[in-house]
Amino acid sequence: MGFELARAALKSGHRATLITTVKKPEVRSQKSEVKIVEVETAEQMFKAVKKHFKKCDCLIMAAAVSDYTPIKISKRKIKKENKNLTIKLKPTTDILKWAGKNKKLGQIVVGFALEAQNLRKNAEKKLKDKNLDIIIANSPAAIGTEKSKIEIKQAAQNWLKLPLDSKSANAAKIIKLIEKSASV
Repeated sequence: MGFELARAALKSGHRATLITTVKKPEVRSQKSEVKIVEVETAEQMFKAVKKHFKKCDCLIMAAAVSDYTPIKISKRKIKKENKNLTIKLKPTTDILKWAGKNKKLGQIVVGFALEAQNLRKNAEKKLKDKNLDIIIANSPAAIGTEKSKIEIKQAAQNWLKLPLDSKSANAAKIIKLIEKSASV
């Protein structure tokens, strides 16, 4: 979805920086090119978002960043033994919450909420708790598919439910909605 959003932003005449763990062919437009920043870990993702956030008008966090990371990372393969293995985890920084807390006047922060249960309730909680301007909610059925249904909630507005459509069409609709909300 992040790649589709970058493409849609370019088609609408915007510049885009895509911070991603996914290695895909560059996203190009006739007018300009998406700047791609490749990362591997949640910590690298946070550092990259912090670096680019102050220069952006809109941050769209389209994918969930890992909630936990190992406390200790082994530098070598852990050999299989005939006993249980316990891996201790620590919470990662909530990048979206950080962005909502640190946004400046006029800056728009958009999050996605992938919810298996209580889709709207959980998404609205995320919208409020993370100080977002827009939340896009969908179900796990959207993972790995070309089409998805999304529901969009802007702060102090009613839910907008979009029908099943391609991710590229949904991305274009999201960009148009952000443009509209930015002009208000």
